[in-house]
Amino acid sequence: MSLWQWLVLALVQGLTEFLPISSSAHLILVSEWFGWPDQGLAFDTAVHLGTLGAIVLYFRRDLATAVKAAVGSTPQAYGAQRLVWYLALASLPTLLAGYFGAAWFEENLRRDEVIAWATLVFAPLLFAADRYGRQRDSLAGAGWHAVWPVGIAQMLALIPGVSRSGITLTAALACGLTRLEAARFSFLLAVPVLAAAGGHGLWRIATGAVPAIGLPPALAAAGVAGLAAFATVHFFLKLIERVGLVPFVVYRLLLGLALLAVG
Repeated sequence: MSLWQWLVLALVQGLTEFLPISSSAHLILVSEWFGWPDQGLAFDTAVHLGTLGAIVLYFRRDLATAVKAAVGSTPQAYGAQRLVWYLALASLPTLLAGYFGAAWFEENLRRDEVIAWATLVFAPLLFAADRYGRQRDSLAGAGWHAVWPVGIAQMLALIPGVSRSGITLTAALACGLTRLEAARFSFLLAVPVLAAAGGHGLWRIATGAVPAIGLPPALAAAGVAGLAAFATVHFFLKLIERVGLVPFVVYRLLLGLALLAVG
């Protein structure tokens, strides 16, 4: 692949990683439109690390407070400590499922028709959660009753086309969280998942399991993906309470149909 192709796909990945519209579906659709080959694990690793940097930078204060609180014991630190436990609990099912089953999902389900149907099927679930969820609870108020369903739901994102952001938003809204709280928790949950994906990719590259690439194109792809992801998170959090999630539901339906058409 040329550097131009890498940068286009990195931009697509950064713009769609944190929106409930499936980044994997977009990467496949763009590649098929232009007749590009599969981008490979090296590209995936670079953009995962880039988007991880974006989310860590955006929520740096929340994450720094949580890390400091994790080793503290003052009453003021309790809320941040609880966030650490919430993130750990909700991430564990996906990390375990990814460790033991990611290769199977990648080999057997990374097909156009699977991605198309997953994009379509989960759209009405997102609509129902956004339309009929109570939308009155904070994460602290909902507590463990919201955390574990979101964690279980996140495992479904191993199916290409489901969208990690989309399924965690759906579960969080169904559990009564407000749109803003659901989005914030969904984004923070990306930190351990992206860190694991990026670390796994680096390990496979370092051990020679997959071919490495040059440092300049990897840094360029990571930078483009990170900048696009940072801007996307910022504007999504600004707009979600005003526009809701219906536009993304409609977009998912159109995208799923487009994938079926090109497949």
